[in-house]
Amino acid sequence: MSGRLEVANLRAWYGQTQALHGVDLSIEAGGITTLLGANGAGKTTILRSISRLVRTEGSIRFDGHPLEQCSTEDVAALGIAHAPEGRGTFTQLTVDENLRVGGWARRGKSSLQDATERVYTYFPVLRARRHQAAGTLSGGEQQMLAIARALMLSPRLLLLDEPSLGLAPLIVREIFRILRTINAETGVGILLVEQNAALALDLAREAFLLETGRVVMQGPSEKLCNDDAVRRSYLGY
Repeated sequence: MSGRLEVANLRAWYGQTQALHGVDLSIEAGGITTLLGANGAGKTTILRSISRLVRTEGSIRFDGHPLEQCSTEDVAALGIAHAPEGRGTFTQLTVDENLRVGGWARRGKSSLQDATERVYTYFPVLRARRHQAAGTLSGGEQQMLAIARALMLSPRLLLLDEPSLGLAPLIVREIFRILRTINAETGVGILLVEQNAALALDLAREAFLLETGRVVMQGPSEKLCNDDAVRRSYLGY
């Protein structure tokens, strides 16, 4: 499963406000990469830029395919799935119905039923809730549903925005354990935005640190873990 992402001189705007100032990223296929930084650093904007949800300039290429002129639907069809901050589940629909919605543009030859069964193996609690309205799920279950729904596309690259937000530590650890398993077993690449820097660096192989819309440090996660400034500012020791 390929899925190399290359971003060059990426700039992005919300109206007249510029949020990214020439970001360069190169992400290998099949790995886990995290974007770190304070609130407002531009992490979420990078994910939205890839998904074509904000105005951008610069180059974004996925397996050599330029994304600048693509619609969000085109990006999904190329194999990039996005689980946004806030989960975005359809609260009035059941778990099963949410997954079917997630599979509308799925890639590959396996059936929708096969894909549903596969995500239920990763998230067995969702199988038990399959006929339950998404709005009645706990916060952790809704986050699992958001990830499962994105996986219904059979993506090559999964964009995850703050999957731990508002969740109890025990639930967060379980979600990150499942993400590690999914990556190992399916080869889907993961680009992770996460405020919990210690968890993110433990999960990811590569990391990029952003400040005010610019990359200020990058490299193997171990390198960032051992950097004194990163430890003081983001790891708390």
